[in-house]
Amino acid sequence: VQLQASGGGLVQAGGSLRLSCATSVHTFNSYAMGWFRQAPGKEREFVAAIRWSGGTTYYADSVEGRFTISRDSAKNTTYLQMNNLKPEDTAVYSCAAGNRVILGRIRREDAYYYWGQGTLVTVSS
Repeated sequence: VQLQASGGGLVQAGGSLRLSCATSVHTFNSYAMGWFRQAPGKEREFVAAIRWSGGTTYYADSVEGRFTISRDSAKNTTYLQMNNLKPEDTAVYSCAAGNRVILGRIRREDAYYYWGQGTLVTVSS
């Protein structure tokens, strides 16, 4: 499985961006798709995740209410809509895919086996 993330860029605080993560093959229903980010000098952290089957979503507290994760089964693509962006959202965002990820691990990066390259999001104040 290959993942291709895109959509990053420079935006002012309060603005919006939509990230996309396209997969090279059909994403099976047992998969979960996740977005993680890594800011300069910090460890990578969980942002959001979605179960391919059923569409249950999970969010980090820091983005709840501002970010929305979704998926398009026909396009094998996962999206991260980011609204009301803040300077502290500046980071490299990466998408990941994991198979049969249990609830207790959905926010852990080691639960995801396939990773795409990151896309840089810069939010200016």
